[in-house]
Amino acid sequence: MITTDLAPGSPCWLDLGAPDVRTAAAFYGAVLDWEYESMGAGGEGAEGETMEGGVFKKDGKTVAGLGKLSEEGARSAWMIYFAVSDADATTEAVRRGGGTVRVAPRDLDDWGRMAQYSDPLGGQFAAWQPGKNSGFELADATGSLSWTELYTSDAEAAKEFYGGVFGWQYSTMDMPGDGGAYHLITPAGLSEDRMHGGLMELGKDDLALTDGRPYWHPVFAVADCDAAVAKVTENGGSVQMGPVDAEGVGRLAVCLDPSNADFVVLTPSES
Repeated sequence: MITTDLAPGSPCWLDLGAPDVRTAAAFYGAVLDWEYESMGAGGEGAEGETMEGGVFKKDGKTVAGLGKLSEEGARSAWMIYFAVSDADATTEAVRRGGGTVRVAPRDLDDWGRMAQYSDPLGGQFAAWQPGKNSGFELADATGSLSWTELYTSDAEAAKEFYGGVFGWQYSTMDMPGDGGAYHLITPAGLSEDRMHGGLMELGKDDLALTDGRPYWHPVFAVADCDAAVAKVTENGGSVQMGPVDAEGVGRLAVCLDPSNADFVVLTPSES
């Protein structure tokens, strides 16, 4: 499960880069019952750059961030941040493992220190060294992040890389039918009840969303998967797969928002 205690190597934040902030805010408000709180147009962030965006809240608790997509040629996507005690040391581990530093470690005022990377095959992720801001305030609850998932073209290479960067522990289960192996991720030194995600190998034809490159996506818990999917399509999004029932997991659907950022909605199985 994902918690808010910020164990090193566990998810602690996520944000969306969207070409149209207002459209994205309205979409996720409708689908996940989030409230959007703007930082105000023309506000300034680290190093004085102009910012457009804000945060999403659920029941008054911060669950995610939203900003204007500014990187030329980039696709709209969710960025998942993993907690680290030293962003600079994490950056060196990324380099040693063959990854790429997309955004070098930088302080965001006194909120914390962040960096963004690509793994050796192109999957993008980020690190967050907490300062005044520890990360999201709600997780593993309806309307919040409940799981993270990496689709990759080489599962063993991904396990080795991320294990070297974060010290993750892995266990493997077989997918139903001929679905192949699914590798479950647990932060270093913690028990398996703290699993926070999984990774699975797909052929490059199945990674068409990113032209064959690996990618991370978030899984959001919802009370009613079918109702959430209806909201997705009613508000300009689309559905890649589902809704389907996954034994021991729940009912889920893989969705795209109006700018083709991917995410999953999941109604968990009752314990």
